Amino acid sequence: MRIKIDLDDSVNPIVFIRRTGYAEIKDFRSGQTSYIRRLRGYHYPRFHIYIEDGYFNLHLDQKAPSYEGTSAHSGEYEGRVVEEEAKRIEEFLLKYKK
Repeated sequence: MRIKIDLDDSVNPIVFIRRTGYAEIKDFRSGQTSYIRRLRGYHYPRFHIYIEDGYFNLHLDQKAPSYEGTSAHSGEYEGRVVEEEAKRIEEFLLKYKK
């Protein structure tokens, strides 16, 4: 699910997403940085966000990649849980809106 980043120019999207409870992770294979928020005390399930072209790209990772060397996972890009998380982030955005 894509969420438009509509922030005041003084607010960095990285700082913003960390304030909403996300932690930075780096994929050492690809070098790509993204952000996660765990639903419980385990690695999975977790919300996963990429910052891309003025949007937060949100999905829910249900489990780790199934096969070594692949990036495929059980990601959900829609549904009630993802929509509720998107709404939570959008409520934070309203506080920092331009």
